Parts: sequence; C-alpha cells; structure tokens
Amino acid sequence: MSMNAKDVIIACDFASAEQTIAFLDKFQNEERKPFLKIGMELYYAEGNAIVREIKSRGHKIFLDLKLHDIPNTVRKAMAVLSSLDVDMVNVHAAGTVEMMKAAKEGLTRPDGSRPLLIAVTQLTSTSEKVMQEELLIGSTIGDTIIKYAQNAKAAGLDGVVCSPLESTIVKEGCGQEFMTITPGIRFADSAADDQVRITSPARARQLGSDYIVVGRPITAADDPVAAYRRCVAEFLEINE
Repeated sequence: MSMNAKDVIIACDFASAEQTIAFLDKFQNEERKPFLKIGMELYYAEGNAIVREIKSRGHKIFLDLKLHDIPNTVRKAMAVLSSLDVDMVNVHAAGTVEMMKAAKEGLTRPDGSRPLLIAVTQLTSTSEKVMQEELLIGSTIGDTIIKYAQNAKAAGLDGVVCSPLESTIVKEGCGQEFMTITPGIRFADSAADDQVRITSPARARQLGSDYIVVGRPITAADDPVAAYRRCVAEFLEINE
C-alpha cells in the first residue's frame, strides 16, 4: 500500500461488461493503464467476473460498494472482496468504529497485505437539512464529516471519500497522511452537468486531494483517452 500515491480514478459507471470493455479497449495502447472505479451498477450486473477481467488487463481497481452492516457481516464480506485482488474498497463511516475495524480485519490477508480501505462520510446527495430532519443528526454537516473522518482514522482506515472542497478540513482534522478521495471533478472550461460543488483537477490538487474520481468528463468525452491524459497532466502537474 503506497500511502502517498496520487492518481486519477475513472468512474466506470456502465451498465454491462460489454460497454465497459468497449471503453477500456480505447486505452489498449496506453502505457499508463487507468485506475478504475467499479460501482454498484456494474458489479451487481456482472459480479466478480468483470473485476477479474479488468484486473487481467493491468488496471488498478477501486471497488465502490460502500459496505454498511453489523461488524461480523462486514468482516466476512471484506475477506471475500480481498481475495479479488482489488486495490481500494470502501465502507460507510456511519457503520461505527467497530464496524470499520472489522472491515480492516476482514480485508487483511494472511501475509499482512490488503487493499486501501476508505470510508464515505456523508453522501453528496445528503443536505444538512435532510441530515438533521430525517437522520436526526443535530450537528452541522461539516462537523459531522470531520467526526466521521476522525472515526475512520481511529479505526485504522486509510482515508475518506469527500468533496474536494472538504479535503482541506479533513487533512487539518486527521493529518496530511490521511487520504482524501474526491469526486465532483470537472475541467475548468466544461459544463457542470448536474454537479454543483465541483472543482477542476488542478484545484483539487491544490486543495490536497490524493485521488480524484472522474466520470463523465472522461467517459462521455469525444476522445476519452485525450480527456484522461489531460486530467492526469492537470492533477499530477505533468508537462506533456
């Protein structure tokens, strides 16, 4: 586990293996194989087979399933996911410190190695009003995110998913080595689509993001490979 690596992760939010492979075929001649996120839609449609297929092509994988259950169930589920040789997995921080510790235990292989383990604090779709009125969490959303991040750190996790705009406060509350994985990325000159709290790759780097997760700006681009290269160049400050 490289604790200070930075990278661009492409969100492969496709409905089938066929669509996913057609997209990945565009990157066949790339020296740099993109780090990919497999979410619920693709994983539930295609199962472990798609994970193994993508892995065999030389890609790193963030398996984004957001586990949240009793500690023993999460421990056992993580042991299964660990055997898939993925590189990053996640849980909901709301599952408590005990559940997050169990997730790490299950994820750790007999040789001591394991994928990176991160936690989701509050989903970006959850507003402070909804959090307070429906979930009966009386704190501000900012305070809640920091507390959940601190719980994740206390449980031994590697970092959290948060918006790029929250990356700075998470680092301040949990230390610079605690990773922030940030979606909500758009190029500075592109449409915002349905995203409100958005940041460019370069700005996300400045705010302290360790990994950025990028979907439509790459997957829906006229030239996805060029869009990916641009994203990497901006985020990692590479002069092409």
